[in-house]
Amino acid sequence: EILMRLIRLAEVMKNTGLGRSSIYKRIAEGEFPKPVPLGGRAVGWVSDEIETWILERIEERDSLEVSH
Repeated sequence: EILMRLIRLAEVMKNTGLGRSSIYKRIAEGEFPKPVPLGGRAVGWVSDEIETWILERIEERDSLEVSH
């Protein structure tokens, strides 16, 4: 059984430390997970995709530290 959790913008902002405009700018640039339409103007993000994005930033940081 696959258990997916959708989180709203406020939680995405809290988890990533990014503001709303930064999130949408990164989405437009293809650098951030796209939201899932929930009906009307509501959207949510797949929590696992956000976690993966955060982990990728940590890996980037760690690989940069190793190369110096």
